[in-house]
Amino acid sequence: MGILDSVVNALDRSGAAPAAGTSSSAVASAVLSMLQSHGSAMNGLGSLMQAFESGGLGHLFQSWVSKNQSLPVSAQQIQSVLGTSGILERIAQSAGLPTSEVAEHLATLLPQIVDHLTPNGQLHPGDASSALEGLAQRFLRG
Repeated sequence: MGILDSVVNALDRSGAAPAAGTSSSAVASAVLSMLQSHGSAMNGLGSLMQAFESGGLGHLFQSWVSKNQSLPVSAQQIQSVLGTSGILERIAQSAGLPTSEVAEHLATLLPQIVDHLTPNGQLHPGDASSALEGLAQRFLRG
């Protein structure tokens, strides 16, 4: 199963709301847009990593990057870390959803997106850029 298939499957399973797939796709698109808007995937991932480290949850982000099993994150932790940096609000605005709903989706999606953007177990510009381009083509097309 490829990177895109894995993320699509994650989107399909990421919530109990009737429109969960649509909402998850909107959140994934917003995250990918945010990552791209930082000039490169590495800058976007670096901003996310910095937000988690500043919030005392850098170990969670590092588990998503590493080749080991990714640690889970809760919606409350997402709100705590990304709400203070403004990242959560930007994603919510872009997705057209309330921040609480975005946090729920991100708790499922973000570990998988980061994991897929770092297939070699480290933040490496070449890996993230090509993976981000593929994910963006899938989710950002009209």
